[in-house]
Amino acid sequence: METLKSGSDVLFLLLGAILVLAMHAGFAFLELGTVRAKNQVNALVKILSDFSVSTVAYFLIGYTIAYGVSFFTGAEALAQKNGYELVRFFFLLTFAGAVPAIVSGGIAERARFYPQLLATLLLVALVYPLFEGIAWNHRFGVQAWLEAHFGAEFHDFAGSVVVHAVGGWIGLVAVLLLGARKGRYAKDGRISAHPPSSIPFLALGAWILSVGWFGFNVMSAQSIDKVSGLVAVNSLMAMVGGTLAALLAGRNDPGFVHNGPLAGLVAICAGSDVVHPLGALVVGAVAGALFVYMFTVTQNRWKIDDVLGVWPLHGLCGAWGGIACGIFGQKALGGTGGVSFLAQLAGTALGVAFALAGGAIVYGAIKATIGMRLDEEQEFNGADLSIHKISATPEREAGRTA
Repeated sequence: METLKSGSDVLFLLLGAILVLAMHAGFAFLELGTVRAKNQVNALVKILSDFSVSTVAYFLIGYTIAYGVSFFTGAEALAQKNGYELVRFFFLLTFAGAVPAIVSGGIAERARFYPQLLATLLLVALVYPLFEGIAWNHRFGVQAWLEAHFGAEFHDFAGSVVVHAVGGWIGLVAVLLLGARKGRYAKDGRISAHPPSSIPFLALGAWILSVGWFGFNVMSAQSIDKVSGLVAVNSLMAMVGGTLAALLAGRNDPGFVHNGPLAGLVAICAGSDVVHPLGALVVGAVAGALFVYMFTVTQNRWKIDDVLGVWPLHGLCGAWGGIACGIFGQKALGGTGGVSFLAQLAGTALGVAFALAGGAIVYGAIKATIGMRLDEEQEFNGADLSIHKISATPEREAGRTA
């Protein structure tokens, strides 16, 4: 029976890892559809390359920092319990790799390629695992301190704060250090629109992410005996709530409509195992409206050129999810209980502070040493031709120059 359970857990977690791996295709197509046509190839290459660097960094360094497990041993030892620890690494790697994928959307169209890969290496090897270990592996006694003072540990079942808020706030730092795209904001106050290159690809990316998210949330149980239908339905309700709120708040704008479900899913990750489905609907709806409002404010009023809106979508909605878990997880609001609002507030604030500090160190150092940004001519020509020497539609370019 123990062998059967071990094998079942490995298969369960492997399926989850595959679903979340597929989400990286969603990140790629969401960015591809949102950027201008001259930067589409770069979006695709960047996400795949970032994930590959993340894999090496997390396998050699990051996973050990977060969980104290090293893979520098024989294959026979690694194969014990059907290779569960290896598959657990694979599953959690897909979470770690989401952090640079999130940042990628904010700095699109003007970031240099290899400096961003270096940033990915540092973030996944060192920055992200430190907070991951605090939240999910009781590192440094932080969870024990929160429980002693607030009656409960910081609860983040599937990463509203650990993954999304951390990625979103790191992304904000990178965007601010990089600066706006050329021509986006004129000195006289005029704002130049840079419309998405492909709404269908944007929508495809959103759908791939939404489907994969059920692996992201449900399989966070990490063993088959802990799987919960509550997590699945809460994810569904938050997705729907985010979509409807973004539809209304965004006045039928397709970009907002397709980011709405992502906002809801980001927010419900933390409390998906403790809130009531109606609570999840509210959490998702607030996140959808929050994204629409804050995306508009950051782009038009504050003039922060966050191309995909990764700070409002992941940073703010992720932080809202961490706090909302402490509200809607209470038994008085239909939740299962066992959570503390103050612990959620403190844990979320710690995650945000950690992301700001880590992002400032990594991207600040890169900017000061090797530089982060394409030059003006490269940016004008687009990252596709400047970096990869080919456009997304080479036959059209050939016809145009003939």
